[in-house]
Amino acid sequence: MNNHRKGLMLVLSSPSGAGKTTLCKKIIDSDKEILMSVSATTRPKRKSEKNAKDYFFLNEEDFNLKKKSGYFVETAKVFDFYYGTPKDFIEDNLSKGIDIIFDLDWQGTQKLSDYSKNDLVSIFILPPSTKVLKQRLKKRAEDSDEIVSKRMSKAKSEISHWVEYDYVLINDNLEKCLYAIQNIIKAERLKRFRQKNIYDIVEKLI
Repeated sequence: MNNHRKGLMLVLSSPSGAGKTTLCKKIIDSDKEILMSVSATTRPKRKSEKNAKDYFFLNEEDFNLKKKSGYFVETAKVFDFYYGTPKDFIEDNLSKGIDIIFDLDWQGTQKLSDYSKNDLVSIFILPPSTKVLKQRLKKRAEDSDEIVSKRMSKAKSEISHWVEYDYVLINDNLEKCLYAIQNIIKAERLKRFRQKNIYDIVEKLI
């Protein structure tokens, strides 16, 4: 818990396969002041995923009930499945000075911005080339050829939203990209409006 500042919402977005999920995990492993946001989804669980750790896996009926009750800050439909971010999780952690990292598309990022623009720091991750992107998707070996093709066809549309983000990084080297993100986090945490006690300190000095 960090009582000296308010937490921030860090969003990483990219076309599927550009490395954002790997980067998110590395940031979580290396930084004790940031948590991964766990979204709800109607997407079927992959073999490597665990319920309540990677996602809260819901059927469509339960998801829609929660949505109608105002349970989510944002929801989006991606590849025929629904995703949503629980509101209580965000508000509780930000008030304690704990940062939250989100693996979201541009639609989810826009809705988070509408919810609380000042708390949001957005980063778009680009692949070095479409060839590399396709290789990474195939190497993952968790999706069918049909889904890989769908993801590739959607990549251009997703990349077209890069200009809406605070920062844009090219993931041609994972460790180099991770280092850049870590520096962005450090700088954003020090911004004046996130320092809870800075005005009191200044008052005493002048």
